[in-house]
Amino acid sequence: MNEKQNKKSALHEKEGIPQPESFSAASLEKITKNRKLQPSATELIAGILAHDKVALSRGITLIESTSVTHLAKANEIISGCLPYANKSVRIGITGVPGVGKSTFIEAFGKHLTSLGKKVAVLAIDPSSTISHGSILGDKTRMEELVKDENAYIRPSASGETLGGVARKTRETIILCEAAGFDTIIIETVGVGQSETAVHSMVDFFLLLKISGAGDELQGIKRGIMEMADAIVINKADGDNINKANLAKTEFNRALHLFPAKKSGWIPTASTCSAITREGICSVWETISNYFELVQANHYFEEKRKEQNQYWMMETINEQLKNNFYNHPDMIKLLEENKKAVANNEISPFAAAQILLKKYFIE
Repeated sequence: MNEKQNKKSALHEKEGIPQPESFSAASLEKITKNRKLQPSATELIAGILAHDKVALSRGITLIESTSVTHLAKANEIISGCLPYANKSVRIGITGVPGVGKSTFIEAFGKHLTSLGKKVAVLAIDPSSTISHGSILGDKTRMEELVKDENAYIRPSASGETLGGVARKTRETIILCEAAGFDTIIIETVGVGQSETAVHSMVDFFLLLKISGAGDELQGIKRGIMEMADAIVINKADGDNINKANLAKTEFNRALHLFPAKKSGWIPTASTCSAITREGICSVWETISNYFELVQANHYFEEKRKEQNQYWMMETINEQLKNNFYNHPDMIKLLEENKKAVANNEISPFAAAQILLKKYFIE
């Protein structure tokens, strides 16, 4: 070896210090092993009844699953939790995007937990119709409430259901009640047809609004106003206080124009600020007064019975629909008729009759 080859360059790389392993092989093996061990339905039921949030989350995941293999296990969990359910008050909260639903729910939830309540928030996040994905960022928005031991936040993707509120949300309520939560809050995607579904599973329906967003009455459908048990004008702080008070007056006038409710309750409008927490206590007082009234006149039990019957019919409709679209003969025949309809070879109504006749004969 000559002298030139033996001489090191000033740019040569020095041997570095070996880095320790970033993970323990034993820990990795343990994690992998535990992931394969899925708890049984009996174990999950026991965990839910013991107020274990991990077991509750796993149970809800099974309910939300579209896998046929999870259906039997999910039904077993629901049946096991049902005797321990129906011991909470259910509150639906809706409002247009940007009204501050998440901020309001956090302030409202913290107020309830300060009173010794156990609060479960079922936040429905809209799914994209293009990518079918959801952000599921409600836990990030409610950073104070998510750390509260007496609160549980479950964001769920709306999927293809009406506003994300359907049978799965109804069954999730059962699990939350069995887990010891006495106040269930359902946050909807926004003002629209989904509110009909929300109204059919809650005891109290709260509509959030903001002032300064155009004509206060023009932008609200009559149906939403009729369903609301109370209207709260949020963001009533700073320079917006006067506008919020004016909106409250207009809404109170409008509410008197609607027919009386079966419950005997007279809805009212009020203001609050989720940021300063001003008016949050009054919102809960309004809701408490409502429950005092409907429990005294027995409307509370009557409404729950009507809701149970409604969801029985909805479950039947959903099951019939799923069976139709998953029937082997229907899958092939449906594609054939879709092409025929697209090519104007047959009318949509005639094609539908052919498919339904074939299905019911089978």
